[in-house]
Amino acid sequence: MLRYHTVPVTPFQQNSSIAWCDQTMEGAVIDPGGDLDQLEAAAQRLGVTLTQILLTHAHIDHAGGTGELARRLGLPIVGPHPGDQFWIDGLAQQARMFGFAPAEPFVPTRWLADGDQVAVGRSTLDVRHCPGHTPGHVVFHSAEAGRAFVGDVLFAGSIGRTDFPGGDHDTLIASITQRLWPMGDATVFIPGHGPESTFGRERRTNPYVTGT
Repeated sequence: MLRYHTVPVTPFQQNSSIAWCDQTMEGAVIDPGGDLDQLEAAAQRLGVTLTQILLTHAHIDHAGGTGELARRLGLPIVGPHPGDQFWIDGLAQQARMFGFAPAEPFVPTRWLADGDQVAVGRSTLDVRHCPGHTPGHVVFHSAEAGRAFVGDVLFAGSIGRTDFPGGDHDTLIASITQRLWPMGDATVFIPGHGPESTFGRERRTNPYVTGT
């Protein structure tokens, strides 16, 4: 079964998650935006051997620590979708703009597309391409655990911003309704910021997506 532990990182309090297979104790870091010592310490405390980095998208608070962590631990970088290449190319500019430490450049080991799967030990994450916040945003879904790591697509009571380059409100709403809702109302999602919620609760109460 897939397990996970979430660590808020960076001044933006971005929810980076360590997700692992409880049979093999092999794990992935999802969206290591920064505070890498804290993430490594958490993995060691959990007894997890990190084997890869997974990216939902390439905004600085989600991807800023990726290059350094990959170099430090020799980890492959999986994701996001190629639509976020321009965000990866612009990480240095993003770091300056938002007051982050300089971000090491990186090239994903594997780009992801809708319908792909990623193995974490003996557990499987299904990949859904969910553009709108960024063009290359992906979501990782564990059907067995009833969990989805949704980055900045959806939040408890809100949705992702669409005013950044490549963002589009209608596209984001379509991603939520066509790609997330079919995962089921009981699915708990881990957003990029703030508390967890369920898709069912958001369908009922989130003012941006009620009635969808």
